[in-house]
Amino acid sequence: MTEARDVGDGDGLAADMLAGPSLRNPHVNGEYLRRHPDWHLHASEWKAEEVLRMLGRHHLAPATIGEVGCGAGEVLRQMQIRMDPDCQFFGWDIAPHAIELCKAKENDRLRFELADVSTIETPPLDLLLILEVVDHVEDYFSFLRDLRSRGTYKVFHFSLDLSVQNALRSGALLRQRDVYAHLHYFNRETVLRTLEDTGYEILDWFYTPYGNRFPGGTFGRWVMRPLRRSSFRLSQDLTVRVLGGYRLMVLTR
Repeated sequence: MTEARDVGDGDGLAADMLAGPSLRNPHVNGEYLRRHPDWHLHASEWKAEEVLRMLGRHHLAPATIGEVGCGAGEVLRQMQIRMDPDCQFFGWDIAPHAIELCKAKENDRLRFELADVSTIETPPLDLLLILEVVDHVEDYFSFLRDLRSRGTYKVFHFSLDLSVQNALRSGALLRQRDVYAHLHYFNRETVLRTLEDTGYEILDWFYTPYGNRFPGGTFGRWVMRPLRRSSFRLSQDLTVRVLGGYRLMVLTR
């Protein structure tokens, strides 16, 4: 495995990443940290539980796990707490500020590196995690094709921004770009077709109720959350298409 690097001012890799077009990337230039100072730590335990639910459905017990776009590293830390103590974990991110948040979590079997995974060699992996990353990548088709050989199994988690609610609300999709740096917007059909078109075998998928677990303001908490819950029991697909608030977890090979 390539050694994890510090991200201080003297780090050559960090300097390279901050040069040229990357300086405009909010994940790299510090803008994303300003908008989200906890780097979504509040949702990390829930995400780890959803990944483990997917693995449990297929009786998978990976011995090596990597995460592309690991953010603050809390998903991997939560998985390490819950999995076999001999399992090895590796996290990579292009954001220096995210890797700084990761450093306190490192141990003998949990390592983080400031790196663009498409430019480095990665260790053999039983499982690769790509959680809410694809919608941030400009050339996501090339990105997905590159990741295909990086692990035996892959678990993706996609935001599903395309819904009737978002289409009707003026500025809703642009808010996803301005606040969360989403460059692309997906629904279930486009997620699955994109993965198939880039060579992945779809093994399983399910919706995850992000909007119900983390409903945001008063309207989301008192109106949308109960409405989504009751509607989802009747028709999952229709609820996600119309009301939004869900994400898609996909297991591939």
